[in-house]
Amino acid sequence: MTDNSPTDQVASTQSEAALFAGLRMFRGVEEYLVASCLARTTRRDIGEGETLLSPEIPNQFVYLILSGQMRVHLESPDSQAFLTLEAGDCAGEMSIIEEKDPSAWVIAESECHLMVLDKKMLWELIETSHAFSRNILRVLSSRLRNDNQAIAGSSDMIREYQRNAVTDALTELHNRHWMEDMFRRRLTRMQDDGVQATFMMLDVDYFKNFNDQHGHLAGDHALCHVASALREHFRPSDMIARYGGDEFAVLLPETDMEEAFSIAERVRKAVHESLDTDAGSDGKPPITISVGIACMKAAHTLESLLNDADSALYRAKLQGRDRVCS
Repeated sequence: MTDNSPTDQVASTQSEAALFAGLRMFRGVEEYLVASCLARTTRRDIGEGETLLSPEIPNQFVYLILSGQMRVHLESPDSQAFLTLEAGDCAGEMSIIEEKDPSAWVIAESECHLMVLDKKMLWELIETSHAFSRNILRVLSSRLRNDNQAIAGSSDMIREYQRNAVTDALTELHNRHWMEDMFRRRLTRMQDDGVQATFMMLDVDYFKNFNDQHGHLAGDHALCHVASALREHFRPSDMIARYGGDEFAVLLPETDMEEAFSIAERVRKAVHESLDTDAGSDGKPPITISVGIACMKAAHTLESLLNDADSALYRAKLQGRDRVCS
């Protein structure tokens, strides 16, 4: 095999210089600086799936992608890709400018051919070329926009996770986890302030039988009807949660036993009257609720108040269900 002719070498150099000058970071950069960089850069090929940058490994280079694609992963190499880098993009510049280890994993999406600039060359270009400084500023601005979008997206995800953590998926009421935290805080504050309050436990009568007879989808439908009645007939200041299964808990601030009893009766009647009657074999609504009420005392904890309300609920069951007891 013979070496390329001088003419071929010149053509290859000119072609490479044109490619180099066409990269985003080198647009408008003086030709002599482009030629100087070409003489000092190296090339690197990496295969599909190979990691180029990692937070675990210090970086001293900027990599210009000449061909191929690379993925950027923020949380781990296995997390969803945050960004895809195409030919003409660069990687590694942030860690050099910030003098920190890389903050993400950069992994080849396909086979990639890279041009490699070392740290010293990057700073020389920034200090000697206004065009290069402008280009690197645009690259950094683009990175910042992407980071801001990621932060906004992450904030939305965090809010969604937080909502899911305290919300019952079926009824969209607060769940038991939320209840045990928020009810406890509110009880302590009301006891400290000497504010009167009542606590209710309620559940759906014969709910297991209803599920067995009509199916779980019908049971879910009934629970959603009950939840809607609770939202509609309790006051905005009352705190409602799905305790679990067919049980619900309600904390009523600034409410005495007489007022709580009246509210509970109104809710019980609303549930009784709101559900379809065609599922009942005896012509009565297929779902009713029983309610137990306890009045908060200074010595009550959330657990003891819940137990008192649960005992009242048990008495309502013993007395025939579809009723309110204290």
